[in-house]
Amino acid sequence: MYTDQLGRISFTSKDIIEEIYRGNLGKIDLAKVRIDEEYLQYVEFVRENALDDWPIPLPEDTEEIDIEKFDCLNQHSWLMPLGYKKISTGPYLLNLCSTVEEEARVRMELELFEKHDMIDLLRFLIFLVDTLRSNNILWGVGRGSSVASYCLYLLGVHKIDSLKYQLDINEFLR
Repeated sequence: MYTDQLGRISFTSKDIIEEIYRGNLGKIDLAKVRIDEEYLQYVEFVRENALDDWPIPLPEDTEEIDIEKFDCLNQHSWLMPLGYKKISTGPYLLNLCSTVEEEARVRMELELFEKHDMIDLLRFLIFLVDTLRSNNILWGVGRGSSVASYCLYLLGVHKIDSLKYQLDINEFLR
C-alpha cells in the first residue's frame, strides 16, 4: 500500500489479497487500486460471479492532476454501498419531519442542496451516520456552520436543532 502526492491510497494485488484474508475487503473500496494484470483478473472474477454489489472501482489515470481538479472529479464519486446511492433524499428527509414547519424548512434546504449540487453529500452522510451507529461509534454534538442545516440535524450529523435556535441555512452553504 502506498500514498501518492495527493494523499490517495493505492493497493497492489498483493495488498488486496491480504485484505481479503483479513476480512477487510470493504476497506479497499475507499482507496484507489493500482491497475495490474492480477487486479484486472480480480475485477473480472467479481463481476462474472456477482460476488459483490459494491466492487472496488477502477481507478482513473490522474497522476498529473492538481488538487482542485482532483476534488472536482471526486465530488460525485462518494464510495458507499449502492443502496445509499439510490436513496431519494427528499422523501427520506420529509419522512423524518413531524410538523409543517419542519417540512417547509426541509423543502427549502433541499432546494439549496440541489442548487449547490450537494445531494450526493446528503446520501453519503446518511451512510456515514448509519455506519457510525451500527458500529457504536460516538461523534460530536455539532460544530461550525453545519449546525445551521436542519437536514443534517434530522440525519443525525449533529444535535443542534436549527429551527429551535433560528439558525440561517445560508451560514452553512456560503
